[in-house]
Amino acid sequence: MHLLYIDLKPTRNVLQYSLERKSYSKTITLSPFNLHTIMASSLERKLIIAALILLGMWASQATSRTLPEPSISDRHEQWMARHGRVYKDIAEKERRFKIFKDNVEFIESFNKVGNRPYKLSINEYADQTNEEFKASHNGYKMPSNPKAMKTTSFKYENVTVVPASMDWRKKGAVTPIKDQGQCGSCWAFSTIAATEGITKLTTGKLISLSEQELVDCDRSGEDEGCEGGYMEDGFEFIVKNKGIATEAIYPYQATDGTCNTKEEASHAAKIKGYENVPANSEKALLKAVANQPVSVSIDASGAAFQFYSSGVFTGDCGTDLDHVKNSWGTTWGDKGYIMMQRDIGAKEGLCGIAMDSSYPTA
Repeated sequence: MHLLYIDLKPTRNVLQYSLERKSYSKTITLSPFNLHTIMASSLERKLIIAALILLGMWASQATSRTLPEPSISDRHEQWMARHGRVYKDIAEKERRFKIFKDNVEFIESFNKVGNRPYKLSINEYADQTNEEFKASHNGYKMPSNPKAMKTTSFKYENVTVVPASMDWRKKGAVTPIKDQGQCGSCWAFSTIAATEGITKLTTGKLISLSEQELVDCDRSGEDEGCEGGYMEDGFEFIVKNKGIATEAIYPYQATDGTCNTKEEASHAAKIKGYENVPANSEKALLKAVANQPVSVSIDASGAAFQFYSSGVFTGDCGTDLDHVKNSWGTTWGDKGYIMMQRDIGAKEGLCGIAMDSSYPTA
């Protein structure tokens, strides 16, 4: 999953990410960071129903009655209406209902345990198994030969002063949360989010750029549209293409399409190249995000990540990299963002956040 790392704050050793736009996309460590992210393809999240209380007056005595809790079947129907979910037949509905029921039981059981630093909620992914969720939202693809990964310079190596707080949203360098949908394009969202950030810093203009152009037109390296990709390959495509179109010109479709060469040629922003942040160093990642939004990859494959709602995420996860700005829309997490624990002792960081991160240069 790919994210956009956009904020660092000295608050309880927490990293705050925007999980891009859910795209599961990528975008984001000495002190806590705020990530918007981008991300990219591959891991695409809501309302809590409040119990209604009926107050009634009987004779001279006032009493209160709580309306009965809706059945799990009623809750599923309400959830379907809220999210516009329609199933192809009765058999599919029954199968999805069972998954929904199991997920609701997991979420409610999790939240009942005290002293947890974060909460889960019943979001738009409540009728998906975790395997289905990972397949449609985690689009990060590690290069087939990691040892051959391009080595770059790191221009922030000699940075000695890092501000106590830096939120790139407040600097106007982060576009609103986007949604990758059922497409493993988090890598494209992460690439674009970081490019939008550097474009704002160099030109003063915040422009929403096209993820779909990368999905349709970039087939270099590991990039395969909705089947996943790699942020660095995305940056290289923008460089070789001499720019990238706006989202308005080349809008997102959440599916693989044929490259529109006319729209592809309508460049609204460009970059000169990209640099990798030294791997397994939260300190280096902190230096980079203090200077610009950064694309990162994290393992967002767990059920706790799928239903994350609020608080500081400390959940179990591995170091297998998936694209997390998050690009899963505003209904996932805390309006599309997540706060993650940092300084956990492991060099790769929580969920592998420090293993593979990069940023464009202009």
